[in-house]
Amino acid sequence: MSSLNAAEILPIDGYRGALAGRVWRPGIGPCVVAVREEGVFDISGTFATMSELSATENPAQALKAAQGEKIASLDELLANTPSGRDASKPWLLAPIDLQVIKAAGVTFAVSMLERVIEERARGDASAAAAIRAEVLRLVGDDLSRLKPGSPEAMTLKDVLVAQGAWSQYLEVGIGPDAEVFTKAPTLSAVGAFMDAGLHPKSTWNNPEPEVVIVVTADGRIVGASLGNDVNLRDFEGRSALLLSKAKDNNASCAIGPFVRFFDESFSLDDVRSTTVTLTVEGEDGFRLEGSSSIMKISRDPEDLVAQTLGPHHQYPDGFVLFLGTMFAPTQDRDQPGMGFTHKAGDIVTIAAPQFGRLVNRMRPSSECEPWTFGLVALMRNLAARGLLRS
Repeated sequence: MSSLNAAEILPIDGYRGALAGRVWRPGIGPCVVAVREEGVFDISGTFATMSELSATENPAQALKAAQGEKIASLDELLANTPSGRDASKPWLLAPIDLQVIKAAGVTFAVSMLERVIEERARGDASAAAAIRAEVLRLVGDDLSRLKPGSPEAMTLKDVLVAQGAWSQYLEVGIGPDAEVFTKAPTLSAVGAFMDAGLHPKSTWNNPEPEVVIVVTADGRIVGASLGNDVNLRDFEGRSALLLSKAKDNNASCAIGPFVRFFDESFSLDDVRSTTVTLTVEGEDGFRLEGSSSIMKISRDPEDLVAQTLGPHHQYPDGFVLFLGTMFAPTQDRDQPGMGFTHKAGDIVTIAAPQFGRLVNRMRPSSECEPWTFGLVALMRNLAARGLLRS
């Protein structure tokens, strides 16, 4: 991973956008940074947290105006971020901090059908192919034009119930209420070039390439990043009540490489029209490619935010929201009919032109760096640095 340089992970327009991130500085701690052509600058003297920066009236403008010390070049940070790093030099972190990490599920027709298949297979990958054929026969493979909660969707629901084909995943896929869940604890996400984790007992799992939007406490969508909503198909397939175990494990939430705030070069409409690509490269020579167009999403980002935030639920420090993925890899990796699952050492690249590249190596969660720096540690660190202001 460290062989990639800045030009290969930046957005297609380079440093034109308002790019913010976080860096660990040895002897200092986590710092909010501005990523600029001249280098990466520590602006934590102005914005102690990404949550604080995101909450400003115009985060992009505030980021561009903020002054700070140059830490390093982006190339230097990228080279020192993977495991085995030189602990005396700075490295990249996930570009969010106090925001709650939420995720929307079953927002694309294709991934919705794969969830139905997981449920019916009860976590058995070998049964998936036959079940997939039966599900597609019953419901078809193009539900992208069906508006969730519409009269047409409810009519389809009645038909499927009558045929014995209804599922809890179809309920949130075409019903009125979106699935929005807490993906991971605050501060637990890993960033670009770090190892991402899989539960060591999982034998059927996959990456989920997604756009991650940044939302303020008052509901404004102010920027976006890329994310990997790592999923254990065997765990969730056995029971939807195992969702937390399927989704939330050490290093199982990757976000990065940066947050790109909305400005004249990048907007929510760009998010709506983007295509996210996925590449998996294994040490066994296996290669998988796929893509996920946000244009095929069945629920608009603003609708998902409205279902997440409101009088029924508040997020004082803001939140980030994974928008969901339409890409569930089904390509056989080993034995025919067994589909795809990760192997340790897989390099996963999630990319989009205006976001850049999020690159991670997959490892068992128990072998990834332990998560030790939590909320108490952050508050103590900021207080010691004199960065907690009234």
